[in-house]
Amino acid sequence: MIPVGKPSVAKEEENAVLRVLRSGMLAQGPETSAFEQEFARYCGTVHAVAVSSGTAALHATLHALGIGKGHEVIVPSFTFFATASAVCMCGARPRFGDIDPDTFNLSIGSVQDLLSSRTRAVIGVHLFGQPCDARPLREICDDEGIVFIEDAAQAHGAEYHGKRVGGLGIAGCFSFYPTKNMTTGEGGIVTTDDAGLARKVRVFINHGQEEKYVHTSIGYNYRMTDIAAAIGREQLKKLDAFNRRRQETAAYYDAHLPRDGIVCPFTAPGVTHVYHQYVIRVTGGFRLTRDELAGYLRDRGIGTAVHYPVPLHRQPAFAAQARDARCPVAEECAATVLSLPVHPGVTGADRDRVCRTIAEVP
Repeated sequence: MIPVGKPSVAKEEENAVLRVLRSGMLAQGPETSAFEQEFARYCGTVHAVAVSSGTAALHATLHALGIGKGHEVIVPSFTFFATASAVCMCGARPRFGDIDPDTFNLSIGSVQDLLSSRTRAVIGVHLFGQPCDARPLREICDDEGIVFIEDAAQAHGAEYHGKRVGGLGIAGCFSFYPTKNMTTGEGGIVTTDDAGLARKVRVFINHGQEEKYVHTSIGYNYRMTDIAAAIGREQLKKLDAFNRRRQETAAYYDAHLPRDGIVCPFTAPGVTHVYHQYVIRVTGGFRLTRDELAGYLRDRGIGTAVHYPVPLHRQPAFAAQARDARCPVAEECAATVLSLPVHPGVTGADRDRVCRTIAEVP
């Protein structure tokens, strides 16, 4: 089976973990501090605060920005659950915006339609590894006196007009889940140029401690361990090479997949797509439905996935918050998208097999 996702770890990560285990410092310590500095430098930001997950990164950022009860945060409906659930975790209301049909990212027009006196932030998701259109989103936020937050969980190393994601808004929130472009096992990180925000995030993720055993607020244990950070330091060294492998596979798919009823990913001008997922759309012009194609490929040893089958405004957990949401493009994409294997472990023979198998659909 060619898996649709697979972490790329090797001897370097194993040795890094053993180094930490032998040091006796397993919780947050010098490895985490070094990883924060290295990741901030990679993203071109002043600060980075390592946390326990991408969800923790979003929650801590929103809390540090003072977002809470009575506030609204605009999020795309077509993304992973955590983008909106983190808003609810702060007591605020997510407002669900529709997406651009080409990039799958948050629609500028939808954001403008959803703005209200209660809006405090817009979260732009760099979905599937392609940066959202940050410049107009940032301009809207600046004009309204609200903040622009990047959900960069799927876009490590992606660039927007020459600048890496993570430094395009007030903060960037990354995930290091095993199938992301780089991993720490589980983990996340917040990047920012704002020293005050970084300090508030750091306090929040450490039980609200300003200093040891002095708790000035209620916080959480969202810390990253040194074991995870050591893995992350090795992964960061490999990230650009991982992304090039993903881009090579994506380019091969672009050139060799059949086009009758198959819509390959679109890349917006001025951005570097890092293909956390290679997502096609299976339209009415193809001989099989999306779900039939997924089954056909599975039966022939090729893994696929649907990211995401239910848009957020249709999720039962958000029924109250989404009562007035209208996101027809998100609904159409949820019914037609299919992710093909694009991780760094995909070989030349693998990608050829994927294309030939789709081309041979009777």
